[in-house]
Amino acid sequence: MERYIWKSLNRQQIGAYAEYFVKMELTMCGFHVYSPEIDDRGIDFVARHGKGSFIEVQVKSRRGLGYVFMQRSKFELSDSLHLAFVLFSEGKQPDLYLIPSRVWKAPNAVFVSHKYGEGKKSKPEWGLNVSRKNMGLLEPYRLESSVTTLCGEGS
Repeated sequence: MERYIWKSLNRQQIGAYAEYFVKMELTMCGFHVYSPEIDDRGIDFVARHGKGSFIEVQVKSRRGLGYVFMQRSKFELSDSLHLAFVLFSEGKQPDLYLIPSRVWKAPNAVFVSHKYGEGKKSKPEWGLNVSRKNMGLLEPYRLESSVTTLCGEGS
């Protein structure tokens, strides 16, 4: 049986896989992971390493390159909020990035801000432009690097 055939999963399945994958990878890094009873605030789970602070995690995923967004009303920038981004490429284990929400305070080519005004179709959002050109800017946020940073800060 071939593994990592992501196109065979529907949207709900790929999202569930991404969330469980992030939880398991953080568990393997020594975090305790807690899931909320209801997901009505955009937080998929919280995690804590040792006696450090809790982090809130929203999980987003994408098959291949492209754009991912979070509504500002459900992704309010703070030191505790992180985006776990899972990138699925056919035939490969997923790539996992843990990005502190505060990086959107200084938008750039990868971490973008769309305010959209009154009467616009879309609500204000924070975005993630995932392209070949931008992959280098995502590299510092690979799970291993982010966990090292978090644990070094006493989390």
